[in-house]
Amino acid sequence: MERPRMFLISAACLCVYGILYLAATDLQQGEAKPLAGNETDRFALLAFKGQMADGPAGALSSWNDTIHFCQWEGIKCSASNQRVTIINLQSKRLAGSLSPSLGNLSLLQELNLGGNDLYGDIPPELGKLTGMRILNLTSNSFDGRISGNLSSCRELRHLDLGDNMLVGEIPAELTSLPKLRVLYLLVNNLTGSIPPSIGNLSSLTRLAMGRNNLVGASPTESA
Repeated sequence: MERPRMFLISAACLCVYGILYLAATDLQQGEAKPLAGNETDRFALLAFKGQMADGPAGALSSWNDTIHFCQWEGIKCSASNQRVTIINLQSKRLAGSLSPSLGNLSLLQELNLGGNDLYGDIPPELGKLTGMRILNLTSNSFDGRISGNLSSCRELRHLDLGDNMLVGEIPAELTSLPKLRVLYLLVNNLTGSIPPSIGNLSSLTRLAMGRNNLVGASPTESA
């Protein structure tokens, strides 16, 4: 009478062992399942927060696991898949540098961080945001170069990097943005000549590049 019970116990042990073995094998071979898109977005936002000192208004105080990240202040998500489409934290008196992880927000359409105290480089990883339409980083303290990688943001309509401390030349790659309507680069420390091909931006309606150290002819500026 004991033999069937022992057989069932042995079979159960073998099943458990098999499951554990397969799990261990997957981990050893690096076959863990990739993160879902919305989890990737959450980690990207937390990396952004990790490099920020919050302002007096506590704009980032809601950025914790007590609520879904789509309900965090300044964040808007797509209703269909809960992916981040907008970050708008303009004039929140945030201080810090931008995390390259922002480039992992693959469905981001608008990044508005104007009027804060952000510094350092503008991460070239922002060029991975091919669906971004608005990039507003005006009135901060960015002091690096403008990355030509932004030319990969083919949907970009509005690019405002004015009133910073950006250096170097204007990347000629920016003049290949087919839908760009607004380009503000004024009040920086940009040098070199203005790319002649900037006149080929057929969709451009507003251009401002004054108060830099640029040389050469420029298209008529309008603001």
